[in-house]
Amino acid sequence: MEPFLIRALAAGIGLAVIAAPLGCFLVWQRMAFFGETVAQASLIGVALALALNLDVTATVLVASVAVSLLLLALGRQKLVPVDTLLSLLAHSSLAIGVLATALVKGRSIDLMSFLFGDILAVTRDDLMWIGLCGIGVLITLARIWRPLLSIAVHDELAAAEGVARDRVQTVFVVLLAIVIAMAMKIVGVLLTVAFLIIPAAAARPLATTPEGMARLAAGLGAAGVLGGLMLSMTADTPGGPSIVAALALIAAATLTWASAKR
Repeated sequence: MEPFLIRALAAGIGLAVIAAPLGCFLVWQRMAFFGETVAQASLIGVALALALNLDVTATVLVASVAVSLLLLALGRQKLVPVDTLLSLLAHSSLAIGVLATALVKGRSIDLMSFLFGDILAVTRDDLMWIGLCGIGVLITLARIWRPLLSIAVHDELAAAEGVARDRVQTVFVVLLAIVIAMAMKIVGVLLTVAFLIIPAAAARPLATTPEGMARLAAGLGAAGVLGGLMLSMTADTPGGPSIVAALALIAAATLTWASAKR
């Protein structure tokens, strides 16, 4: 097996394992649009990195965390419905990011690789980022798992039981921003949230416990990465969209099976 393919497979499976539990919480708390807004806003980080000659992954990580905290703060305002605000920020951020990236001078820019990813171009440095950040994300998520699950089940009851909702939610959105920054290189800005949501949605009808759903989502995500890379290599299709298409087929199969069983 070629080294670039081994790196792509390692990066994809590693990201699937890291993203699975976060994706489950996005599904449980109906925060998919929140994740999409952060992902699209991360393109502004790409433009800043290219303009200032900084490391793209690190700059996108900082931009994603900043946007996540901003969205968390704006979610408390009452002037505009939250879903409307997220839609406004998602599309405006994407437009600004594309324009800013196009205006950067002096560097050859493949905008499509940022929008849809290029998993076959993953480097050893990218693997290092995924490994270090992934370990930190999983350890932190394990520490806040119970209070975060309480919030997902019943927000007001969790508050009555003494759960520090604001602090736990802040930690969660920072973890989400970190995973989005890592996923952008693999599946791109436009497909990152699909990588988070689809495995969780596919696992939901098959799981009986929250922990079981997270483990199953990780396994289905890894299977989607393997299937997508096989499709990409045999049919010469883009890696990121191929992975998401494979994940979509898996989700269609599990949801169809669950519907037929009922």
